Amino acid sequence: MPPNIIEPLPWNEGGEPDSARIGIVVARFNELITNRMLEGALSALRSNDVPDESIDVAYVPGSFEIGSAAQAMAESDQYAAVICIGAVIRGETAHFDYVSMAVTQAVTRVSLDTGVPCLFGVLTTDTMEQALARSGGPGSNRGYDAAAAALEMAGLLAQIDELGPEEE
Repeated sequence: MPPNIIEPLPWNEGGEPDSARIGIVVARFNELITNRMLEGALSALRSNDVPDESIDVAYVPGSFEIGSAAQAMAESDQYAAVICIGAVIRGETAHFDYVSMAVTQAVTRVSLDTGVPCLFGVLTTDTMEQALARSGGPGSNRGYDAAAAALEMAGLLAQIDELGPEEE
């Protein structure tokens, strides 16, 4: 017997879970980059028929603070997914390493602890030029990519939830 393949339904074909809101946490630090990524994320959501009234955007001071806001959103049981957007650009001190590690661990932990997919749309680049290249239009906008992945994961987890426990 072949295995059961679980594939998410596209959001616009009934793949949205019961809590069909999408949360976005955006760091204001490096806002030239994060604003472009937010626009990319919104573009991806809108192109998948997620209405604006189902999208909540929360701004935090910097990437270090993304985890706290993502956790609050995920624990509220209002969101099918949380998209985390930030940009950490290497400077002359070790600060880059600490912030990059902290935000990576926080987003991962929130996702695993809550069961709500928290997508990592945080750029960690060596230069501003690299960050600009990764925050451009569709195809090169990591905010767009994170939002598309958020919809896919929300749909996949909804499909898995529908399987439920096996009856005995």
